[in-house]
Amino acid sequence: MTSGFGLGLRTQHYNDFLAEPQPVDWLEVISDNYMVEGGKPLVMLDKIRANYPMVMHGVSMSIGSINGLDKEYLRKLKILEQRVEPMWVSDHLCWSGVHGRNLHDLLPLPYTQEALAVVTRNVEQAQEVLQRPLVLENVSSYVEYEQSEMTEWEFLREVYKATGCRLLLDINNIYVSSFNHGFSPIKFIEGVPVESVTQFHLAGHLNNGDHLIDTHDHPVCDDVWDLYRHALLHFGYVPTMIERDDNIPSLPELIAELDVARAIANDVLNKKIAL
Repeated sequence: MTSGFGLGLRTQHYNDFLAEPQPVDWLEVISDNYMVEGGKPLVMLDKIRANYPMVMHGVSMSIGSINGLDKEYLRKLKILEQRVEPMWVSDHLCWSGVHGRNLHDLLPLPYTQEALAVVTRNVEQAQEVLQRPLVLENVSSYVEYEQSEMTEWEFLREVYKATGCRLLLDINNIYVSSFNHGFSPIKFIEGVPVESVTQFHLAGHLNNGDHLIDTHDHPVCDDVWDLYRHALLHFGYVPTMIERDDNIPSLPELIAELDVARAIANDVLNKKIAL
């Protein structure tokens, strides 16, 4: 696993990464944007990939689909994986479509034994195609299912135990969901096996007073930074990135925010070593 801190590669910053080296250790690309047969996206990806390690992050696998995974989607994902040679490949623990129709949203699952069996089957299918562990991210949510038989972190732990997959913990998503549903974000973090976590996401959200929405269009807030500190204390070093998908600032501004993450990690982990 690489050390260091990354950013999501966005089209607004292509020229910055091509013009000169940037103080970023790796880049995360949205897999779905490059699952094409040719054109400018792949040309730019190849040029930037020559200078930066990459990870792949998908939004449409729909790992919770009761109908199984789309074989054509997996085929295209495998082609891209062979091209990029990413350090890891991730997607979301959710469902995002039904009957072949993509709803273009990351919808939460009921945390039941039945859903666990579906996710386990689908993760194994994806891992068979990719020939590597799949990394799954916790999503933010705004509704809960009455049928749920366990907490989200218990469900994550069971998926990891059943499949050997890895986890991408989105610290902002934990915070958003904990606020919306009234659970402890600390309990969530401490309920996840330390050895299962491959990556952290940090992002901003919209505060509507009585609920939060995961918008990725704001800087990371103080409460999420505090939760990141606790995650570092629990998990130790984990590769971390800032995720920004709307209201995207200049690259120097994003790198300045990434430097905050670096400083927090150095401070927390140095103190942890000293104890």
